[in-house]
Amino acid sequence: MRAVYRVLAYLLALEVIVQAAAIAWAIFGLTAWIEGGGVLDKAGMESESVVFDGVTGFMVHGMNGTLIVPALALLFLISSFFARFPGAIAWGAAAFVLTVVQVALGIFAHAIPALGMLHGAVALGLLVVALVAARRSSAADATREPAATGSHHAPVA
Repeated sequence: MRAVYRVLAYLLALEVIVQAAAIAWAIFGLTAWIEGGGVLDKAGMESESVVFDGVTGFMVHGMNGTLIVPALALLFLISSFFARFPGAIAWGAAAFVLTVVQVALGIFAHAIPALGMLHGAVALGLLVVALVAARRSSAADATREPAATGSHHAPVA
């Protein structure tokens, strides 16, 4: 079960990278479009007529952030109860809590844009937690007793 835990931790870390890449693509595409003469207002945001290189980045960021990342974080938390090494549940819970905070910040930042700074910072925290959890899982496997891995042999007389 540690392997599942580790894979989910690495997937969470990968999703943070995907999220950063998607929003950067969207913002840089939007900026280039505006600098090229495009105009974005409320009507444009509500219509499907605004198309620029990177518009898909907004969709990827939104869908990943509200569906994929929370699902992975929940599965990671559940797997932490079966990973059976010191700290597994704490790291799983930390990742889950950071994900909940991250989603809330993403929603509330539309009304209070300054929360976007925390949204970015919490994403980095989630990345670190996921990577540390994956590494700790690997370390737990490396320090496992030989008898637990099935590789312990009786001494030869």
